[in-house]
This record gives sequence, C-alpha cells and structure tokens, in this order.
Amino acid sequence: MKNRTVINIAEVAKRTLSLEATAVSDLKQYINSDFEQAVELIAHCAGRLVVSGIGKSAIIGQKIVATLNSTGTPAIFMHAADAIHGDLGMIQEDDIILCISKSGNSPEIKVLVPLVKNFGNKLIGMVGNTDSYLARESDFLLNTSVSQEACPNNLAPTTSTTAQLAMGDALAVCLIEWHGFTAADFAKFHPGGTLGKKLYLKVGDLSRLHQAPQVQKDSPLKEIIVAISSGMLGVTAVLESDGQLGGIITDGDLRRMLEKGIPAESVIAENIMSKYPKTIQEEELAINALEMMREHDITQLLVLKDKRYIGIIHLHDLIREGII
Repeated sequence: MKNRTVINIAEVAKRTLSLEATAVSDLKQYINSDFEQAVELIAHCAGRLVVSGIGKSAIIGQKIVATLNSTGTPAIFMHAADAIHGDLGMIQEDDIILCISKSGNSPEIKVLVPLVKNFGNKLIGMVGNTDSYLARESDFLLNTSVSQEACPNNLAPTTSTTAQLAMGDALAVCLIEWHGFTAADFAKFHPGGTLGKKLYLKVGDLSRLHQAPQVQKDSPLKEIIVAISSGMLGVTAVLESDGQLGGIITDGDLRRMLEKGIPAESVIAENIMSKYPKTIQEEELAINALEMMREHDITQLLVLKDKRYIGIIHLHDLIREGII
C-alpha cells in the first residue's frame, strides 16, 4: 500500500473551486452568435432537443435534459454508445441534436455525427476542443473549452464538466425567458415536490381537511370548550348573529380566563374572545399563510371565502405538507 501523501485539505478544496469558478466565468467570452442561433433554433423547434454524449459528458447531458423538461423545453437523452446500436430510432424528423463532448473526437461521436447529419437534423455541438471532429461537423458550436482540469493530473473531468453544466444552464435559462416560463408553469411540472407545493398548494386545499369550529358570541363556556376540543386545533371562531366573523377564542384564552378567576358559569364567548383575528382568503397560496404566521408569531389563521368564515389553517398542516 502506498504511503498517503500529506496534503492541506482546505487549500486543495479552495484551489479546486477557484479553478472551476474561473472556468465558468471564462465561458462568457464564448457566448456568441452560434450560442444565440442555437437558442433560437431550440425555441422554434417543433420536435424535441435530443441530448447525447459519452462518459462524464453523458451524465451532464442527462442533467441538462432534466432541467429543460422541468422548464418547458421538451428534451430526451440518447447515449452516444447506445445510439449506434438501435437508439437512433428515437430521433424524429423535427428534433434537434445537442452532442456534448470534451475532446470532440471520441470514437462513438465520430460514428454518431454522420448518421445524425444523414437524417437531416440540425446538430449543436457542445465541445471543449474547437479543432475537433465534432466542432467541425456541428451546425452550431457551444464552446466549453477550459485551460485545465481541477484534477492534479489534468485528467479526470472536473473543470470541463462544470463548464458543460454551466453552459447547459445558460441555454436553459435563455429558453425560460424566451418562452416567458413562469412560477405557475413550473408548478405544473413539479406537483409532487415541496417546491411545487409552494407554488400551487392553496389555503383552501388544507383548511378543508378540518372541521370549521365555531360558536356564537353569546355561546356559554361549555359550548366553547366543546368547539375547541372537537376541532382539535386549539381554537374556535366566534360568529356574529348574521354569520359574520366576530372574533376568535384559543385554548390560551381559556387558560387566561381561569387564571383571572372569572366565574365560569357567567362566561360567554364575547367576554373572552379576541377581536380582529388574523385571517386569510382560501385562494391564497399556503406559503403565504406560513409567512403570515411567522410575521405575527401565531400557529393558525381563520380562513375566509370572501368575507365568510369557512375554516382554519394550522401550522401543522404546513409542516405535514413539507411547506416548512
């Protein structure tokens, strides 16, 4: 077993990040007319963007595909090695091909490129060697050249794959802005995730899961306790005789009443309720309810439909849904 070389771990990590940050920053000089035309080509594409690569570039390609699909640009991944063994069949007439390679001279790339061009599909090359086969054969070139890898042997793809990833993000963000892709659009493609829930889950979706505990202003203490207990939310709304919201009573209000020694038999809701409770409309996003709770240091809000009380949203609802 070789003796382990003693290194300064922090310095190696900082050097790696510095090299990669410089490489990403240097990509700005390669944003040219080819990049602009590639964005326009993809934006107007009637088919899909088929992303292909080999080795580490293939892994980067899969991430780029995931980003594009989640932001409104249809894309699929086709491994360059598998392409020449049958997967070329996934390419359709209106598709555009994005081929990613550091060297641009991989054997699989040299076999794949002429086949794609024979199909008549436009080819975008994302390549780190502008004198390569892929660079020469591409209709549009996205230059991801780097001066050196972060690997001390200048071999393992590190800086180069970071550059590819960043160029893919630049491409995706341009397409997001081109199509006017909004947060609401994003939520459509992420309905199951926490991020998606923050963008689409509404207050009413959660408040409907509970009873809507309520008492009248002249309700006695027994009815108040039953309402708070039955809702299991530690709170009840207090309604006016015309059904409008008049106030709120929490289990904390009950404790404070007992501490003051007020005769229980004489208590009605109006005596212990808090006027002007914090409310939120059912159509508001659940994330907005969380912001209100944080702002006012409370754990629940009364939910209204227009001006009518319809239920309660509790902090626990937001925790359960992963909003927090």
